[in-house]
Amino acid sequence: MRSISVIAVVAFAMSLASAADAAPCKDAKGKFMKCPAPAVAPGVRCQDKTSKKFAKCGAPNSQPIPAKPK
Repeated sequence: MRSISVIAVVAFAMSLASAADAAPCKDAKGKFMKCPAPAVAPGVRCQDKTSKKFAKCGAPNSQPIPAKPK
């Protein structure tokens, strides 16, 4: 009997966690908006997608450069 209640609690907690991840972004007025892009970690370099030159991370049309294994 105790194992059934533990399984139920775990299943309920997992359903709450998945609902929080699926919540869309809202602005200050409560309207839905596009979620902002995640911040790039410090030390990561970015490049322009079209010219392939180095660019500031977060600039339009930029993408992070994959880290090279050492």
